[in-house]
Amino acid sequence: MDDDTLAARRATFGPNAAAYAQHRPDYPAEAIRWALAGATRPVRQVLDLAAGTGKLTGGLVTLGLEVTAVEPNPGMRAEFARQHPGVPALDGTAERIPLPDASVDAVLGGQAFHWFDLARAFPECARVLRPGGVVAALWNTEDLRVEWVAELNRVRQETHGDPWPHESGMPDFGEFEPFEVAHFDHAHRRTAESLTATIATYSHAAVLPEPERKAVLDRVRGFLESRPEIAGGEFDLPLRTVVQRARRR
Repeated sequence: MDDDTLAARRATFGPNAAAYAQHRPDYPAEAIRWALAGATRPVRQVLDLAAGTGKLTGGLVTLGLEVTAVEPNPGMRAEFARQHPGVPALDGTAERIPLPDASVDAVLGGQAFHWFDLARAFPECARVLRPGGVVAALWNTEDLRVEWVAELNRVRQETHGDPWPHESGMPDFGEFEPFEVAHFDHAHRRTAESLTATIATYSHAAVLPEPERKAVLDRVRGFLESRPEIAGGEFDLPLRTVVQRARRR
């Protein structure tokens, strides 16, 4: 994405924070555990980087971890505070993390690393990590191995420019050992209406001019209502959670 497109898409998150919190999926516990298992030290204190409304934070808190969130968007931070009132949420970015050196055991980011300037973000991640700590990126992706899900992807005609890190692989950085990758099956309970609302929170849809955005969402809703898999009302949207982790050298 060029800089203007990137900025426009980033700007959609604040106004849609409540819908993001309502409609985006969580992350499976086994994926989070695998991410943290890359550390060679006990993991107690975790940074949720570009935490958004706290979808990943919820899973970390459930595992009994001490979480600090960093999120640059004030609208998302406000929604985060409503969702997780006991968790500190700091104003900051991946390229400038407002934490001391060697202050956390793990740095995780959910649905976030494609927004970072990785050449600047990874040295910052290394700086705040203790030796033997782990950095991990998690993405919930629709499971395109399922025929109707692949067809839905074509119906909405999604494009996002250059491959994102979960598609092309994470580049190597000297501060970290090579990245490992794992995939976890996941699902999100949806209806035709709520899945359409989920897609409306995607930045590529939110940035469209309103007539075009409405046409895309109408097309998505019509497709979903035509599918026998969804005829019963509620259904499980098949997802694959992609996790990439690397240990700090």
